[in-house]
Amino acid sequence: MDKKIVGVLLLVALSSPAQTLRIIAIGAHPDDCDIKFGGTAAKFAKAGHQVKFLSVTNGDAGHQSEGGGMLAKRRYLETQESARRLGIAEYEVLDNHDGELTPNVEVRKQIIRAIRRWNADIVLGPRPNDYHPDHRYTGVLVQDAAYMVVVPNVTPDVAPLRKNPIFLYYQDHFQKPAPFRPDVAVAIDDVWEQKIDALDAHVSQFYEWLPWVDGLLEQVPKDRLARKQWLSRQRTRPITPEVRAALELRYGKEAAAKVLRAETFELCEYGRQLQLDELRALFPK
Repeated sequence: MDKKIVGVLLLVALSSPAQTLRIIAIGAHPDDCDIKFGGTAAKFAKAGHQVKFLSVTNGDAGHQSEGGGMLAKRRYLETQESARRLGIAEYEVLDNHDGELTPNVEVRKQIIRAIRRWNADIVLGPRPNDYHPDHRYTGVLVQDAAYMVVVPNVTPDVAPLRKNPIFLYYQDHFQKPAPFRPDVAVAIDDVWEQKIDALDAHVSQFYEWLPWVDGLLEQVPKDRLARKQWLSRQRTRPITPEVRAALELRYGKEAAAKVLRAETFELCEYGRQLQLDELRALFPK
């Protein structure tokens, strides 16, 4: 069958009102998915699609004065509250140590099993170039799973997928070996407060650890409402010209000019391939 016809049939199947998309967003730590995909996840969930977040490590090193099992437990509880606030179906945390992740076969199998069990249509993860080794290796692990999820003799304890998911990368600012390409842009101004509410659930990170690392701990307000307003300002980033252009493709120039916040994604070469207009049609506006 002609590839173009196959692409059209796939788009119709995935975008049909009767078809619920199953999306798994994978991050290295128990707040990464929220940062990179929280707004779009909320939009997908509102549209009736099934969204899961997966943290590859338990976050047991991410704090200036806490650590180990007690921190891991605290961060797990924060993920569950974040999931509730976003309205997503599930937030799983794997029991791998924070700061010690390597792209080994055993962790790759964990990723393969998670994608298969979710029966994912769309998989998102970081690119394998980043300042943090856990982020880099999560990107490698997701890439390494991109074909193996359909191979029956790999992790045969969980049935293989019969169709390869679409794999995408989260936006980042790193330039080498290649800059991020915003293939899909989603305006999130209408769910920004919900995203901030989800980030607010990660108290250990956004009001303690990350401000401490950045030398901003004394700036964090004590009042809860003031804290969330402060967090909103901290998390608002300028929209780059490349992202603005991607927004214009989806929303038109006039509407795109009004967008203050967006999340963008790049199609990975290793999963199922779609034309970019077909891919964009799967994402909420």
